[in-house]
Amino acid sequence: MDKQKILELASALLLAGATGNGAETEEISARLAAELRQPINANVGADEPTNDRDKTGFLKFTKQEILKMPIRFRKYFIAADKLVHVRRRKRSKRGYHYEARYRCGDYNISVSSTNPDKLKEKFIAAVKAIEAGNELLNVPTNFHEFATYFFETFWRRTVAKETFKTETNRYKNHIQPAFGSLAIKNITPAMCQALLDGITAKGYGKTADEVYGRLNQIFEAAIKHGLIKYNPLALVVYVAHECKNGKALTKEEERRLLELTTGTVWQLMFAVALYTGLRPNEYKTARIEDNFIIAVNSKRKNGKIEYKKIPITPMLRPYLVGIEKLRFYVPQRIREKLRAIMPGFTLKDLRKTFNSRCIECGVNEYARKLFMGHSLGALGNAYTDLSDEFLIEEGNKFVYDLPPILPPQNRNDG
Repeated sequence: MDKQKILELASALLLAGATGNGAETEEISARLAAELRQPINANVGADEPTNDRDKTGFLKFTKQEILKMPIRFRKYFIAADKLVHVRRRKRSKRGYHYEARYRCGDYNISVSSTNPDKLKEKFIAAVKAIEAGNELLNVPTNFHEFATYFFETFWRRTVAKETFKTETNRYKNHIQPAFGSLAIKNITPAMCQALLDGITAKGYGKTADEVYGRLNQIFEAAIKHGLIKYNPLALVVYVAHECKNGKALTKEEERRLLELTTGTVWQLMFAVALYTGLRPNEYKTARIEDNFIIAVNSKRKNGKIEYKKIPITPMLRPYLVGIEKLRFYVPQRIREKLRAIMPGFTLKDLRKTFNSRCIECGVNEYARKLFMGHSLGALGNAYTDLSDEFLIEEGNKFVYDLPPILPPQNRNDG
């Protein structure tokens, strides 16, 4: 490639453009493009004249060499006229140094060698490495599409099935409508502030906390994928709402709940909830098996199914006489019934009541944690396997001064 000739052609092109001569402009443009495509002589030796210190040109690939490239890159490469710039520089007495560089779209590739024959081999290897390890090229850049990709590819593995369902519904109700398919890089702190302020203004403090946490996860994931540099939430002014942890029922409130549902199907549902500590989303899996209530532990992640066993305690046993199968309404309907009977209480309060009574009755800590479906810790999970006999023995401790309020023989839906 002749630098002087390129300069002459460039000057002629400017002149032709200024005079408006279309045919001449087209001809000179073609000649200039042809000259720019001329490759550097790959066989230049170290004994070349020092006044020819630096040269630039293009690296040419054969059809067979291009076929060695990954398919996706190959399409970019061919569409961009297969131009890989090469610069040759004098390295004092040690000969020449060659650098091949390619910039196009999302690609920024640079390889170098003192041996020009190695450049193409190194370039192809670099392309393969990028295609194999850089997922950014296939990651969505719009907010909703990226959030969906993040949820399905990564986050789903870290939470229980019910949690994933609940939280994705919250995302669809509150976050997706705010940002939709807007490019994630165009989302500003002000947009996030407006979203959180709007939810908080409606009195949905816990929802605002959850939305803030989910947005933070999405933006942090976008940073790790190289889609954005900064988290928009970093400038948002947000104070988490004061969490109300609920309260255990007193024995009088417990008696009142069971008394007001006597003779209805609700009483057994509330009795099982009070005397097993099951989570609301575990009700539907609960069954009677010998001396235990068995249910799926809903807090196990990665799709693993694990069952929890709660002994049928002296407090629950009277309510199970003649009962072979447990039947529960959906949690929302049970919540509504509880709210109508005992305003201010939630189903989680029944679970808290069971845990509190276990402590008051002196139930072994490890047994209590197993009843509640809690982890025993890494060491405890690895080296603890409590027998059914021990669990039944601890379950028999769960008894206190609240005589059973036995239902009539004929039950109705009340």
